[in-house]
Amino acid sequence: MLLKVKSLNLSAGKPIAIINYKTALKLNIHASERVRIKKINKKKRAEFHEIIAITDIAKRLLHENDISVSSEVFEGLGLKDGEIVQVEPALRPLSINFILKKLNGGTLNYTEIFTIISDIVNNALTEAEISYFISGMYIHGMTYNETISLIRAMIKTGRRLKINGSVVDKHSIGGIPGNRTTPIVVSICAAAGLTIPKTSSRAITSAAGTADVIETLAKVDFSIEEIKKIVKETNACLVWGGSLGLAPADDKIIQVERILGLDPEAQLIASILAKKISVGASHVLLDIPFGKEAKVSREKGADLAKKFHDLAKIFGIRLKAVLTNGEQPIGKGIGPVLEMRDVLAVLIRDKKRPLDLEIKSLVLAGEILELVGKAKKGQGKRLAAYILNSGQALKKFRQIIEAQGGSLKDLDKKLALAKYKRVIKAEKRGIIKEINNRKINSIARAAGCPINKSAGLFLHKKVGDFVKKNDSLVTIFAETKEKLNYAYKLFKRDGAFKISEIE
Repeated sequence: MLLKVKSLNLSAGKPIAIINYKTALKLNIHASERVRIKKINKKKRAEFHEIIAITDIAKRLLHENDISVSSEVFEGLGLKDGEIVQVEPALRPLSINFILKKLNGGTLNYTEIFTIISDIVNNALTEAEISYFISGMYIHGMTYNETISLIRAMIKTGRRLKINGSVVDKHSIGGIPGNRTTPIVVSICAAAGLTIPKTSSRAITSAAGTADVIETLAKVDFSIEEIKKIVKETNACLVWGGSLGLAPADDKIIQVERILGLDPEAQLIASILAKKISVGASHVLLDIPFGKEAKVSREKGADLAKKFHDLAKIFGIRLKAVLTNGEQPIGKGIGPVLEMRDVLAVLIRDKKRPLDLEIKSLVLAGEILELVGKAKKGQGKRLAAYILNSGQALKKFRQIIEAQGGSLKDLDKKLALAKYKRVIKAEKRGIIKEINNRKINSIARAAGCPINKSAGLFLHKKVGDFVKKNDSLVTIFAETKEKLNYAYKLFKRDGAFKISEIE
Protein backbone atom coordinates (compact mmCIF):
# COMPACT_ATOMS: atom_id res chain seq x y z
CA MET A 1 0.00 0.00 0.00
CA LEU A 2 1.29 3.45 -0.91
CA LEU A 3 0.90 6.15 1.74
CA LYS A 4 1.92 9.79 2.01
CA VAL A 5 4.32 10.73 4.77
CA LYS A 6 3.08 13.37 7.18
CA SER A 7 5.58 14.77 9.65
CA LEU A 8 4.44 15.31 13.24
CA ASN A 9 7.98 15.87 14.61
CA LEU A 10 7.83 12.81 16.81
CA SER A 11 10.94 11.39 18.49
CA ALA A 12 10.36 8.03 20.14
CA GLY A 13 13.85 6.59 20.46
CA LYS A 14 12.80 3.82 18.05
CA PRO A 15 10.98 3.54 14.68
CA ILE A 16 7.26 4.23 15.14
CA ALA A 17 4.55 4.48 12.48
CA ILE A 18 1.07 5.90 13.06
CA ILE A 19 -1.68 5.01 10.58
CA ASN A 20 -5.42 5.58 10.32
CA TYR A 21 -7.59 2.79 11.75
CA LYS A 22 -9.19 2.19 8.31
CA THR A 23 -5.72 1.74 6.83
CA ALA A 24 -4.88 -0.67 9.64
CA LEU A 25 -7.97 -2.74 8.79
CA LYS A 26 -6.94 -2.94 5.14
CA LEU A 27 -3.43 -4.01 6.09
CA ASN A 28 -4.78 -6.35 8.79
CA ILE A 29 -2.45 -4.67 11.28
CA HIS A 30 -3.08 -4.18 15.01
CA ALA A 31 -1.46 -1.73 17.40
CA SER A 32 2.11 -2.72 18.44
CA GLU A 33 2.52 -4.97 15.40
CA ARG A 34 5.15 -4.27 12.76
CA VAL A 35 5.06 -2.67 9.34
CA ARG A 36 7.79 -2.55 6.72
CA ILE A 37 8.23 0.97 5.34
CA LYS A 38 10.01 1.18 1.99
CA LYS A 39 11.32 4.29 0.35
CA ILE A 40 10.93 4.07 -3.39
CA ASN A 41 14.02 4.98 -5.38
CA LYS A 42 12.57 7.21 -8.10
CA LYS A 43 15.43 6.51 -10.49
CA LYS A 44 15.10 2.74 -10.09
CA ARG A 45 11.62 1.97 -8.89
CA ALA A 46 12.46 -1.68 -8.26
CA GLU A 47 14.91 -0.77 -5.48
CA PHE A 48 13.89 0.10 -1.93
CA HIS A 49 15.44 1.28 1.27
CA GLU A 50 13.37 0.03 4.19
CA ILE A 51 12.83 0.22 7.95
CA ILE A 52 10.65 -1.94 10.18
CA ALA A 53 8.53 0.13 12.55
CA ILE A 54 6.12 -0.56 15.41
CA THR A 55 2.55 0.50 14.60
CA ASP A 56 0.23 2.79 16.48
CA ILE A 57 -3.31 3.47 15.28
CA ALA A 58 -5.24 6.75 15.22
CA LYS A 59 -8.88 7.49 14.43
CA ARG A 60 -8.86 11.20 13.68
CA LEU A 61 -5.23 12.30 13.68
CA LEU A 62 -4.46 11.08 10.16
CA HIS A 63 -6.21 10.73 6.82
CA GLU A 64 -6.66 7.21 5.47
CA ASN A 65 -3.94 7.75 2.85
CA ASP A 66 -1.40 9.25 5.28
CA ILE A 67 1.25 7.79 7.57
CA SER A 68 3.11 9.62 10.32
CA VAL A 69 6.49 8.32 11.37
CA SER A 70 8.90 9.03 14.21
CA SER A 71 12.09 10.94 13.51
CA GLU A 72 13.98 7.64 13.59
CA VAL A 73 12.13 6.57 10.41
CA PHE A 74 11.98 10.04 8.88
CA GLU A 75 15.72 10.60 9.19
CA GLY A 76 16.71 6.96 8.67
CA LEU A 77 15.03 6.85 5.27
CA GLY A 78 15.86 10.45 4.40
CA LEU A 79 12.18 11.25 3.89
CA LYS A 80 10.51 14.53 3.01
CA ASP A 81 7.10 15.68 4.16
CA GLY A 82 4.53 14.51 1.61
CA GLU A 83 6.77 11.83 0.11
CA ILE A 84 5.15 8.53 -0.91
CA VAL A 85 6.32 5.32 0.77
CA GLN A 86 5.26 1.70 0.42
CA VAL A 87 3.86 0.15 3.61
CA GLU A 88 3.17 -3.53 4.19
CA PRO A 89 2.89 -5.87 7.17
CA ALA A 90 6.24 -7.18 8.40
CA LEU A 91 6.69 -10.85 9.14
CA ARG A 92 7.01 -11.95 12.75
CA PRO A 93 10.77 -12.05 13.48
CA LEU A 94 12.27 -15.53 13.72
CA SER A 95 14.15 -14.35 16.81
CA ILE A 96 10.91 -14.48 18.83
CA ASN A 97 11.04 -18.28 18.63
CA PHE A 98 14.55 -18.22 20.08
CA ILE A 99 13.49 -15.82 22.84
CA LEU A 100 10.67 -18.20 23.80
CA LYS A 101 13.18 -21.05 23.77
CA LYS A 102 15.35 -19.18 26.30
CA LEU A 103 12.34 -18.18 28.36
CA ASN A 104 11.45 -21.89 28.61
CA GLY A 105 14.94 -22.75 29.83
CA GLY A 106 16.54 -23.80 26.56
CA THR A 107 20.17 -23.24 25.53
CA LEU A 108 20.83 -21.01 22.53
CA ASN A 109 23.58 -21.39 19.95
CA TYR A 110 25.52 -18.53 18.35
CA THR A 111 23.23 -18.25 15.32
CA GLU A 112 20.14 -17.97 17.52
CA ILE A 113 21.74 -15.39 19.81
CA PHE A 114 23.09 -13.40 16.85
CA THR A 115 19.60 -13.36 15.30
CA ILE A 116 18.11 -11.95 18.52
CA ILE A 117 20.83 -9.33 18.92
CA SER A 118 20.67 -8.34 15.25
CA ASP A 119 16.88 -7.89 15.48
CA ILE A 120 17.30 -5.76 18.61
CA VAL A 121 19.80 -3.52 16.80
CA ASN A 122 17.52 -3.23 13.77
CA ASN A 123 14.49 -2.36 15.93
CA ALA A 124 12.66 -5.47 14.76
CA LEU A 125 11.70 -6.38 18.34
CA THR A 126 9.35 -4.51 20.65
CA GLU A 127 10.31 -3.57 24.20
CA ALA A 128 7.99 -6.33 25.46
CA GLU A 129 9.82 -8.92 23.36
CA ILE A 130 13.22 -7.66 24.53
CA SER A 131 11.96 -7.85 28.11
CA TYR A 132 11.15 -11.54 27.59
CA PHE A 133 14.73 -12.13 26.46
CA ILE A 134 16.07 -10.30 29.51
CA SER A 135 13.71 -12.28 31.75
CA GLY A 136 14.87 -15.54 30.18
CA MET A 137 18.49 -14.65 30.91
CA TYR A 138 17.59 -13.55 34.44
CA ILE A 139 15.55 -16.65 35.30
CA HIS A 140 17.64 -19.37 33.62
CA GLY A 141 21.05 -17.74 33.30
CA MET A 142 23.39 -18.27 30.35
CA THR A 143 25.98 -21.02 29.86
CA TYR A 144 29.65 -20.19 29.33
CA ASN A 145 29.29 -20.69 25.57
CA GLU A 146 26.06 -18.67 25.44
CA THR A 147 27.83 -15.77 27.15
CA ILE A 148 30.71 -15.94 24.66
CA SER A 149 28.16 -15.95 21.81
CA LEU A 150 26.36 -12.98 23.35
CA ILE A 151 29.62 -10.99 23.53
CA ARG A 152 30.53 -11.86 19.94
CA ALA A 153 27.06 -11.00 18.66
CA MET A 154 27.12 -7.61 20.41
CA ILE A 155 30.52 -6.80 18.92
CA LYS A 156 29.62 -7.98 15.41
CA THR A 157 26.45 -5.88 15.27
CA GLY A 158 28.26 -2.70 16.32
CA ARG A 159 31.11 -0.40 15.38
CA ARG A 160 34.70 -0.32 16.67
CA LEU A 161 36.80 2.54 18.02
CA LYS A 162 40.31 1.98 16.67
CA ILE A 163 43.06 3.85 18.51
CA ASN A 164 46.74 3.11 17.94
CA GLY A 165 48.77 1.67 20.76
CA SER A 166 47.87 0.13 24.11
CA VAL A 167 44.44 1.17 25.39
CA VAL A 168 43.41 1.03 29.05
CA ASP A 169 39.87 0.98 30.42
CA LYS A 170 38.20 0.93 33.80
CA HIS A 171 34.69 -0.16 34.67
CA SER A 172 32.46 -0.76 37.68
CA ILE A 173 29.53 -3.16 37.74
CA GLY A 174 27.62 -0.34 39.47
CA GLY A 175 24.86 -0.38 42.04
CA ILE A 176 26.59 1.81 44.66
CA PRO A 177 25.30 5.38 45.12
CA GLY A 178 28.01 7.99 44.60
CA ASN A 179 31.08 5.90 43.75
CA ARG A 180 32.15 8.46 41.13
CA THR A 181 35.72 7.22 40.90
CA THR A 182 35.93 7.15 37.09
CA PRO A 183 36.64 10.86 36.42
CA ILE A 184 39.38 10.83 39.07
CA VAL A 185 40.92 7.54 37.92
CA VAL A 186 40.85 8.56 34.24
CA SER A 187 42.49 11.91 35.06
CA ILE A 188 45.27 10.25 37.09
CA CYS A 189 45.96 7.57 34.47
CA ALA A 190 45.89 9.98 31.52
CA ALA A 191 48.26 12.30 33.41
CA ALA A 192 50.58 9.30 33.79
CA GLY A 193 50.67 8.96 30.01
CA LEU A 194 48.16 6.14 29.56
CA THR A 195 45.57 6.15 26.78
CA ILE A 196 42.17 5.71 28.41
CA PRO A 197 39.15 6.52 26.20
CA LYS A 198 36.33 6.09 28.73
CA THR A 199 32.88 5.54 27.30
CA SER A 200 30.24 5.37 30.01
CA SER A 201 26.53 4.71 30.25
CA ARG A 202 23.82 6.74 31.83
CA ALA A 203 22.17 5.57 35.04
CA ILE A 204 20.15 2.33 34.87
CA THR A 205 18.86 1.91 38.43
CA SER A 206 21.15 4.38 40.24
CA ALA A 207 20.88 8.13 40.74
CA ALA A 208 23.57 8.91 38.16
CA GLY A 209 25.99 7.34 35.72
CA THR A 210 29.38 8.79 34.84
CA ALA A 211 27.97 10.28 31.63
CA ASP A 212 25.21 12.03 33.64
CA VAL A 213 27.81 13.51 35.98
CA ILE A 214 30.26 14.71 33.30
CA GLU A 215 27.36 16.30 31.43
CA THR A 216 27.04 18.86 34.24
CA LEU A 217 30.25 20.49 32.90
CA ALA A 218 30.76 19.32 29.32
CA LYS A 219 29.31 17.56 26.31
CA VAL A 220 29.35 13.77 26.39
CA ASP A 221 27.74 13.00 23.03
CA PHE A 222 30.36 12.72 20.25
CA SER A 223 31.03 10.84 17.04
CA ILE A 224 33.82 8.28 16.86
CA GLU A 225 35.98 10.68 14.83
CA GLU A 226 35.46 13.44 17.40
CA ILE A 227 36.44 11.07 20.20
CA LYS A 228 39.64 10.12 18.39
CA LYS A 229 40.52 13.81 18.20
CA ILE A 230 39.81 14.34 21.93
CA VAL A 231 41.91 11.29 22.87
CA LYS A 232 44.77 12.38 20.63
CA GLU A 233 44.75 15.76 22.39
CA THR A 234 44.35 14.60 26.00
CA ASN A 235 45.08 10.81 26.14
CA ALA A 236 41.53 10.32 27.38
CA CYS A 237 37.84 11.13 27.17
CA LEU A 238 34.79 10.89 29.42
CA VAL A 239 31.90 10.39 27.00
CA TRP A 240 28.54 8.70 26.66
CA GLY A 241 28.78 5.49 24.68
CA GLY A 242 25.11 5.31 23.73
CA SER A 243 25.34 7.22 20.45
CA LEU A 244 28.55 5.66 19.14
CA GLY A 245 27.14 2.39 17.86
CA LEU A 246 29.63 0.43 20.01
CA ALA A 247 27.72 -2.75 20.87
CA PRO A 248 24.42 -0.89 20.22
CA ALA A 249 22.27 -3.87 21.23
CA ASP A 250 23.54 -3.40 24.76
CA ASP A 251 22.23 0.17 24.93
CA LYS A 252 18.79 -0.95 23.74
CA ILE A 253 18.75 -3.81 26.25
CA ILE A 254 19.79 -1.43 29.03
CA GLN A 255 16.82 0.83 28.25
CA VAL A 256 14.48 -2.10 28.93
CA GLU A 257 16.50 -3.25 31.95
CA ARG A 258 15.99 0.22 33.41
CA ILE A 259 12.22 -0.28 33.20
CA LEU A 260 12.32 -3.83 34.58
CA GLY A 261 14.92 -3.12 37.27
CA LEU A 262 16.78 -6.29 36.19
CA ASP A 263 20.46 -6.78 35.32
CA PRO A 264 21.09 -10.46 34.44
CA GLU A 265 24.65 -11.66 35.10
CA ALA A 266 25.31 -12.84 31.53
CA GLN A 267 24.08 -9.53 30.13
CA LEU A 268 26.20 -7.65 32.68
CA ILE A 269 29.33 -9.56 31.62
CA ALA A 270 28.58 -9.32 27.90
CA SER A 271 27.70 -5.63 28.17
CA ILE A 272 30.99 -4.70 29.81
CA LEU A 273 33.31 -6.91 27.75
CA ALA A 274 31.65 -6.09 24.43
CA LYS A 275 32.10 -2.37 25.11
CA LYS A 276 35.73 -2.84 26.18
CA ILE A 277 36.52 -4.88 23.08
CA SER A 278 34.74 -2.33 20.89
CA VAL A 279 36.98 0.50 22.17
CA GLY A 280 40.07 -1.63 21.57
CA ALA A 281 41.02 -2.04 25.24
CA SER A 282 44.06 -4.22 25.87
CA HIS A 283 44.03 -3.76 29.68
CA VAL A 284 40.89 -3.48 31.84
CA LEU A 285 40.43 -2.88 35.55
CA LEU A 286 37.05 -4.00 36.84
CA ASP A 287 35.60 -2.69 40.10
CA ILE A 288 33.21 -5.20 41.72
CA PRO A 289 31.58 -3.67 44.81
CA PHE A 290 30.15 -6.28 47.18
CA GLY A 291 27.90 -6.07 50.21
CA LYS A 292 24.45 -6.53 51.63
CA GLU A 293 22.74 -4.06 49.30
CA ALA A 294 25.32 -4.15 46.49
CA LYS A 295 24.65 -6.14 43.32
CA VAL A 296 26.72 -9.06 44.62
CA SER A 297 27.94 -10.64 47.85
CA ARG A 298 31.68 -11.14 48.41
CA GLU A 299 31.35 -14.81 47.39
CA LYS A 300 29.32 -13.94 44.30
CA GLY A 301 31.73 -11.14 43.48
CA ALA A 302 34.70 -13.51 43.57
CA ASP A 303 32.86 -15.90 41.25
CA LEU A 304 31.97 -13.04 38.91
CA ALA A 305 35.59 -11.84 38.88
CA LYS A 306 36.77 -15.29 37.75
CA LYS A 307 34.18 -15.38 34.95
CA PHE A 308 35.24 -11.94 33.75
CA HIS A 309 38.91 -12.90 33.85
CA ASP A 310 38.39 -16.15 31.93
CA LEU A 311 36.15 -14.58 29.28
CA ALA A 312 38.39 -11.53 28.83
CA LYS A 313 41.34 -13.86 28.21
CA ILE A 314 39.47 -15.49 25.31
CA PHE A 315 39.17 -12.09 23.66
CA GLY A 316 42.81 -11.15 24.27
CA ILE A 317 42.21 -8.68 27.11
CA ARG A 318 44.35 -8.55 30.23
CA LEU A 319 41.75 -7.94 32.94
CA LYS A 320 42.07 -7.54 36.68
CA ALA A 321 39.00 -7.50 38.87
CA VAL A 322 39.13 -5.79 42.25
CA LEU A 323 36.54 -6.55 44.93
CA THR A 324 35.68 -3.39 46.88
CA ASN A 325 33.47 -2.71 49.89
CA GLY A 326 30.01 -1.70 48.74
CA GLU A 327 28.23 -1.70 52.08
CA GLN A 328 27.34 2.00 51.83
CA PRO A 329 27.42 4.93 49.38
CA ILE A 330 30.83 6.27 48.32
CA GLY A 331 31.29 10.02 48.70
CA LYS A 332 28.90 12.56 50.17
CA GLY A 333 26.81 13.49 47.14
CA ILE A 334 24.22 11.36 45.34
CA GLY A 335 23.05 12.79 42.01
CA PRO A 336 24.86 14.32 38.98
CA VAL A 337 25.70 17.79 40.36
CA LEU A 338 26.40 16.58 43.88
CA GLU A 339 28.69 13.82 42.60
CA MET A 340 30.59 16.26 40.38
CA ARG A 341 31.10 18.46 43.43
CA ASP A 342 32.66 15.45 45.18
CA VAL A 343 34.93 14.73 42.19
CA LEU A 344 36.16 18.33 42.05
CA ALA A 345 36.66 18.44 45.82
CA VAL A 346 39.06 15.49 45.51
CA LEU A 347 40.86 16.89 42.47
CA ILE A 348 41.37 20.38 43.92
CA ARG A 349 42.35 18.88 47.32
CA ASP A 350 39.56 20.57 49.26
CA LYS A 351 39.85 20.09 53.02
CA LYS A 352 36.24 18.83 53.18
CA ARG A 353 36.66 16.38 50.29
CA PRO A 354 35.15 12.88 50.70
CA LEU A 355 38.13 10.77 51.73
CA ASP A 356 36.42 7.46 50.99
CA LEU A 357 36.02 8.50 47.35
CA GLU A 358 39.64 9.65 47.22
CA ILE A 359 41.04 6.48 48.78
CA LYS A 360 39.06 4.19 46.49
CA SER A 361 40.07 6.20 43.42
CA LEU A 362 43.74 5.95 44.39
CA VAL A 363 43.46 2.20 44.92
CA LEU A 364 41.85 1.69 41.49
CA ALA A 365 44.24 4.04 39.69
CA GLY A 366 47.16 2.34 41.41
CA GLU A 367 45.96 -1.08 40.23
CA ILE A 368 45.82 0.21 36.63
CA LEU A 369 49.31 1.70 36.84
CA GLU A 370 50.63 -1.65 38.05
CA LEU A 371 48.60 -3.62 35.49
CA VAL A 372 50.22 -1.79 32.56
CA GLY A 373 53.70 -1.70 34.09
CA LYS A 374 53.83 2.03 34.90
CA ALA A 375 54.46 1.19 38.52
CA LYS A 376 56.04 -1.76 40.30
CA LYS A 377 53.78 -4.11 42.22
CA GLY A 378 52.71 -2.44 45.45
CA GLN A 379 53.82 1.02 44.27
CA GLY A 380 50.85 1.98 42.08
CA LYS A 381 48.83 3.72 44.76
CA ARG A 382 51.84 5.83 45.79
CA LEU A 383 52.37 7.01 42.19
CA ALA A 384 48.64 7.73 41.83
CA ALA A 385 48.71 9.79 45.04
CA TYR A 386 51.69 11.78 43.78
CA ILE A 387 49.89 12.61 40.51
CA LEU A 388 46.78 13.65 42.44
CA ASN A 389 48.57 15.71 45.10
CA SER A 390 50.82 17.46 42.56
CA GLY A 391 47.82 18.87 40.68
CA GLN A 392 48.58 16.89 37.51
CA ALA A 393 45.26 15.04 37.73
CA LEU A 394 43.30 18.30 38.06
CA LYS A 395 45.19 19.75 35.09
CA LYS A 396 44.39 16.68 33.01
CA PHE A 397 40.71 16.72 34.04
CA ARG A 398 40.49 20.37 32.99
CA GLN A 399 42.02 19.48 29.60
CA ILE A 400 39.51 16.68 29.06
CA ILE A 401 36.54 18.88 30.00
CA GLU A 402 37.73 21.68 27.72
CA ALA A 403 38.36 19.25 24.84
CA GLN A 404 34.75 18.15 25.27
CA GLY A 405 33.47 21.70 24.95
CA GLY A 406 33.17 22.56 28.63
CA SER A 407 35.16 24.44 31.25
CA LEU A 408 35.74 24.69 34.98
CA LYS A 409 34.64 28.33 35.02
CA ASP A 410 31.46 29.59 36.72
CA LEU A 411 31.19 26.43 38.79
CA ASP A 412 28.82 28.04 41.29
CA LYS A 413 26.33 28.51 38.47
CA LYS A 414 26.92 25.22 36.66
CA LEU A 415 26.85 23.16 39.83
CA ALA A 416 24.02 25.01 41.58
CA LEU A 417 21.78 22.75 43.63
CA ALA A 418 18.04 22.32 43.16
CA LYS A 419 15.71 25.05 44.38
CA TYR A 420 13.95 23.07 47.11
CA LYS A 421 15.63 21.18 49.94
CA ARG A 422 14.77 19.42 53.16
CA VAL A 423 17.10 18.32 55.93
CA ILE A 424 16.32 15.01 57.62
CA LYS A 425 17.55 14.72 61.18
CA ALA A 426 18.29 11.83 63.52
CA GLU A 427 15.39 10.90 65.76
CA LYS A 428 17.62 9.35 68.40
CA ARG A 429 21.18 9.21 69.69
CA GLY A 430 23.41 6.35 68.53
CA ILE A 431 25.81 4.90 65.95
CA ILE A 432 24.88 4.61 62.27
CA LYS A 433 24.99 0.88 61.57
CA GLU A 434 23.69 0.80 57.99
CA ILE A 435 22.91 3.01 55.01
CA ASN A 436 20.85 1.05 52.50
CA ASN A 437 22.25 1.55 48.98
CA ARG A 438 19.13 0.43 47.17
CA LYS A 439 16.87 2.71 49.18
CA ILE A 440 19.23 5.68 48.81
CA ASN A 441 19.17 5.22 45.02
CA SER A 442 15.37 5.01 45.03
CA ILE A 443 15.03 8.17 47.13
CA ALA A 444 17.44 10.11 44.92
CA ARG A 445 15.56 9.02 41.80
CA ALA A 446 12.30 10.05 43.46
CA ALA A 447 13.85 13.49 43.99
CA GLY A 448 14.41 13.73 40.22
CA CYS A 449 17.78 12.06 39.50
CA PRO A 450 19.31 11.68 37.00
CA ILE A 451 17.05 13.75 34.71
CA ASN A 452 17.10 16.72 37.09
CA LYS A 453 20.88 17.01 37.44
CA SER A 454 20.73 19.43 40.36
CA ALA A 455 18.54 17.06 42.41
CA GLY A 456 19.82 14.42 44.80
CA LEU A 457 20.97 13.71 48.34
CA PHE A 458 23.82 15.04 50.45
CA LEU A 459 24.92 12.61 53.16
CA HIS A 460 26.01 14.38 56.33
CA LYS A 461 26.83 11.09 58.10
CA LYS A 462 28.22 7.70 57.11
CA VAL A 463 28.28 4.21 58.65
CA GLY A 464 30.14 4.18 61.95
CA ASP A 465 29.48 7.85 62.73
CA PHE A 466 28.07 8.84 66.12
CA VAL A 467 24.93 11.00 66.00
CA LYS A 468 22.97 12.91 68.59
CA LYS A 469 19.24 13.45 68.36
CA ASN A 470 18.44 16.15 65.77
CA ASP A 471 21.84 15.85 64.06
CA SER A 472 21.54 16.22 60.28
CA LEU A 473 21.61 12.90 58.43
CA VAL A 474 20.65 13.78 54.85
CA THR A 475 19.63 16.82 52.84
CA ILE A 476 17.27 16.14 49.93
CA PHE A 477 17.37 18.49 46.93
CA ALA A 478 14.61 18.64 44.30
CA GLU A 479 13.43 20.96 41.52
CA THR A 480 9.80 20.86 42.62
CA LYS A 481 7.97 20.70 45.93
CA GLU A 482 6.11 17.61 44.72
CA LYS A 483 9.32 15.66 44.08
CA LEU A 484 10.82 16.86 47.35
CA ASN A 485 7.76 15.69 49.30
CA TYR A 486 7.70 12.36 47.49
CA ALA A 487 11.38 11.71 48.20
CA TYR A 488 10.90 12.71 51.85
CA LYS A 489 7.93 10.35 52.27
CA LEU A 490 9.94 7.55 50.67
CA PHE A 491 12.82 8.20 53.07
CA LYS A 492 10.53 8.17 56.10
CA ARG A 493 8.74 5.03 54.92
CA ASP A 494 11.78 2.97 53.93
CA GLY A 495 14.24 3.96 56.65
CA ALA A 496 17.44 4.09 54.61
CA PHE A 497 19.50 4.75 57.78
CA LYS A 498 19.71 2.29 60.69
CA ILE A 499 20.89 3.77 63.97
CA SER A 500 21.90 1.60 66.91
CA GLU A 501 21.08 3.21 70.26
CA ILE A 502 23.82 3.67 72.86
CA GLU A 503 22.74 2.75 76.36
